[in-house]
Amino acid sequence: MAGTGTSPLNRAEQFIWLTARVLEQRRFAHHFLEGSADAVETALAAYLNEDGGYGHALEPDLRGPVSQPLHTAHALSVLDSIGRCDGLRVERICRFLTEVSTKEGALPALLPTQRGYPAAPFIPIVDDPPAELLTTGPVVGLLHRNAVWHAWLFRATDFCWAAVDALEQSHPYEIEAAIAFLDGAPDRARAQAAADRLGRLVRDQRLAVLDPERRAEYPVAAGYAPGEQHFPYDYARTPESLARHWFTDEELSRSLDHLAAEQQADGGWPVNWRQWAPGTALEGRPIVTLKALLTLRAHGRGLG
Repeated sequence: MAGTGTSPLNRAEQFIWLTARVLEQRRFAHHFLEGSADAVETALAAYLNEDGGYGHALEPDLRGPVSQPLHTAHALSVLDSIGRCDGLRVERICRFLTEVSTKEGALPALLPTQRGYPAAPFIPIVDDPPAELLTTGPVVGLLHRNAVWHAWLFRATDFCWAAVDALEQSHPYEIEAAIAFLDGAPDRARAQAAADRLGRLVRDQRLAVLDPERRAEYPVAAGYAPGEQHFPYDYARTPESLARHWFTDEELSRSLDHLAAEQQADGGWPVNWRQWAPGTALEGRPIVTLKALLTLRAHGRGLG
C-alpha cells in the first residue's frame, strides 16, 4: 500500500505515483520499497534503440526517438544504481559510444541527428560537435567504477584527464562531470591530486553556495537560469566522493538542510534549470526528487 503519512519519504512517494514516468516509479520502488531491479531494467529497455544507444526523451530536455550520448549516459546511471552495469548490456552501449565518438575518442553533448526534433534551446545542435568533458566524464568514471574494460575507454580516459588538467575557469556542471570522472578513475593518487586542485577552484570561483542563507551573494554562471546555483551536495552526492573533502562538516550539513527544506508542498523537489516546455519540467521533477532522496539517504539524513 502506498505511504500516506507526512514524512518526507511518504510525501515524495505520493508525488512519484502522481506524476512520474514508469521508469521513475520503478526506480523509486526499487530504492525505497524493495522493488525489483528487473522491473527497473524492463522500464529502461523502452528507451533502447537498435543501435545500442538510448533515446525517446529519456533525458527529458531532448525529445524525439534518436539515440544521443546524454540519453545513453542517463541509462548507464540507472543501470549503475541497480547494480546492472555489466555484461552484454554494457558491451552494446560501449559499441554505440565508439560509433558516435569524435576524433578524440570522446563524446559530444549532442549529435546532429537531433535536428528536426524538439530540444532545449540551451543545448545547441551543430554539424560537427566537439568532444565534451560534460558528457564524457560521468560515463568514463562510471564504467571504471564498475570495472568495465572496453577499448573505447582508453582514449576516452586520456581525453578526460587532459580536460580535467586543463580546467582553469569552469562552471558547476562541468565540475560535476569532472568529479564524476575522478571518483571512478583507476589512478587514485592522480585523481586525489586533481580533485584537491578542483576543490580550490570551486571555492576560489565561488561555484558552490556555502551558506544558503546568503545565497544571493553567490554568482550564477553565465547562461544558467536565475537561481540555478550549486551546493556542496551537488558535487559530493555521497560521503565517499572526493568532493566531500572540499567542504567542512558545517558547510555540507547546511547544504543538506537546504536540500531537505526544498521539498515542495506536493512532495516533490523543484527543477532549477531553465524550463522551456511544460512536459519537460513535469518529467524532470521526479528525476530530481529521486536524486534528492538518494543524496539525503547517502549522507545519513532520515527520511521518515
